[in-house]
Amino acid sequence: MHRPAHTRAAAHWACGTLMADLSPTAGGALLGLGSVRRCAPGTVLIRQGDRDDRRVHLLQAMGPSRPACAKVTLASENGTEVLLGIRLSGDLVGELAALHDTPRSATVTVCSPSLVHSIPADRFNAFVDRHPEAGRAITRMVAQRLDWSNRRRLDLAEGTVAERLARVLTELVDRHGSPGRDGHLLGVPLSQPELGRLVAAGPDAVGKAVARLKAHGLIRSGYRGVTVLDLEALRKYEDIRKNTQIHK
Repeated sequence: MHRPAHTRAAAHWACGTLMADLSPTAGGALLGLGSVRRCAPGTVLIRQGDRDDRRVHLLQAMGPSRPACAKVTLASENGTEVLLGIRLSGDLVGELAALHDTPRSATVTVCSPSLVHSIPADRFNAFVDRHPEAGRAITRMVAQRLDWSNRRRLDLAEGTVAERLARVLTELVDRHGSPGRDGHLLGVPLSQPELGRLVAAGPDAVGKAVARLKAHGLIRSGYRGVTVLDLEALRKYEDIRKNTQIHK
């Protein structure tokens, strides 16, 4: 028996994403609105400042062990790139420009091989009008992203780089992670420089912070991957730092 695309891929929607929040009916309707294509890492879906392209994009995994991932970045006036967030299988990107007819506020780049559903703005807006449930889910999604952004601003105002990194890693596990063989996987393929941009730290500073967390047995790092070995201890890292008199 033929099964709708949203049913076949339901297990691949990351926890906390829009598709995980929608009912099968609304999710299937959303997937049917646009075209789907395979995108390689480095593909730019949205470019900051673009006023012409108002499509909305939905990320989908290539398979159970091949999660979709994209990064949202902002280029400052001096050319520095700031990593604003990570989007995974089931996440929507580009919805603000479609809903409010505004220029693109950031750049979205694919980080891992992904299926991308591209939906014209007029179809997306009509879908939201037809499905009040979806409108409420999108509002919750935008609110969660705003909350994440606000927490990042607070993080940057206090704590050492290692403390800020510990908080970000904990949040990534809570939102996107999964149990691994000897710890928790982040669920997001982030390089060390990308982690640094999430906590506003340069390569040297984030390298020292990673080394500090590793020395306490809290994490293990590898190529584009971090495993959290002791999640509860990582949550309390500030207390560990104070008790052992470790300074930045």
